[in-house]
Amino acid sequence: LGRGVVSASFFPGVARAANKFSGGKETNDVLSVVDGVRRKRLGNTDIAVSELALGTQRWGGSDFNSPDEELCHKFLDRGVLEGGINLIDTAEQYPIPSGPGKPEGATEEIIGRWIKKGSGRRDKLVIASKITGGRNIDKRSIREDCEGSLKRLGLDTLDVYLLHWPARYTPQANWGQSLEYDWDYGATFVPGAASFREIVGAMGELMKQGKIRGYGACNDNAVGLMGMWSAARELGVPGPICMQNDYSLVNRRVEENGLSEASSPAICNSGFLAYNVLAGGMLTGKYGLAPGDGAAPAAVDDPDRSRASKSAGAPRGRMDTRGWGMTLGRYRTSAARTAAAKYAALAKEYGIKGGSTELALRFVAGRKAVTSSLVGHTSLAQLDASIGAYRNAAKAPLDAQLAWEIDRVHLQNRLPLFANDETGKDWRGEGVIGERIP
Repeated sequence: LGRGVVSASFFPGVARAANKFSGGKETNDVLSVVDGVRRKRLGNTDIAVSELALGTQRWGGSDFNSPDEELCHKFLDRGVLEGGINLIDTAEQYPIPSGPGKPEGATEEIIGRWIKKGSGRRDKLVIASKITGGRNIDKRSIREDCEGSLKRLGLDTLDVYLLHWPARYTPQANWGQSLEYDWDYGATFVPGAASFREIVGAMGELMKQGKIRGYGACNDNAVGLMGMWSAARELGVPGPICMQNDYSLVNRRVEENGLSEASSPAICNSGFLAYNVLAGGMLTGKYGLAPGDGAAPAAVDDPDRSRASKSAGAPRGRMDTRGWGMTLGRYRTSAARTAAAKYAALAKEYGIKGGSTELALRFVAGRKAVTSSLVGHTSLAQLDASIGAYRNAAKAPLDAQLAWEIDRVHLQNRLPLFANDETGKDWRGEGVIGERIP
């Protein structure tokens, strides 16, 4: 394979290749239920992951509400020892944001210290970590960065190792905000990026050395998944076992951009890990969704500047802070807010005890393509609510009519995170945070 090129022979034979490697093991099969939470097969492996995972992006970080080490360990106690969770998702770049005394890599160290607190804890966990993407990716950095994560975690083996974002240029890497592939930019950037062959070859070597059990990619798309599978066939090494992307009631893009199809047992038989399933907190309703619901909008959006000042002074979450509030603006487009308000109304109409939060979590849990959801928390009460939602999901799917009503809302605007009626005439090809448009 050339640098970044997908083998032309890949597509006709991919299903046969997937079946050959899988031995009849289909991703997302439910293998067990532990403490009320289902565990599913990840890819074509014997790795069983809880369909609720602990997201750790801000563990030990410098945000106003970043969980400190004591609280992080309480999350692990509650989730792993009592709540049926075994999947922990982290990265060498975490915490985000980092800061003085809270450097990148500190999150892995926090997890590692919890593991050392008691015998047998490692056996209760499936740990996924990530290498920083882009130009950082090459054969050498994949090996060295993996070894760095292992050292910080105090482990000999990672269960899953992912690229945090692709080595090559792709619009998906910017949280999928840019919808069109820039052919000219791609022609310049892609030839200098690590190829699928180089990436997969390095991952294969780590597997052979026992340093990882499987690999995949985050913030990528069907091109990345099938490109890695093609390279794996060429090199005779196992293919990727999972992908990880933004996915929620208001962002079902993977269902329509080919990734869900490519991940299926009929094609690559690869798992899918969903993050931001609560859309940055918007789907909880805490930032208000409709007039009269009693909740103020995010501080950066609130036209009542006195109220906005109070929200910023005592933020309910990241949406009330200027930096994150602007960065996460995609979850607050008019289309996203309209859809979220309708989903909240459905949760109320159908008597969902946990409201729009539970509806959002159970929706993702019920999707055929989703293996696990990576959910971040800032309190034990939030974690308990998440565990409760997934226990309810294990008991029964959402009401069939409710599921159809969700689809009816979806059909009114299939991509609300990418709809923006506030784009300025002078933005000239850029989105609200400078991303490429279209």
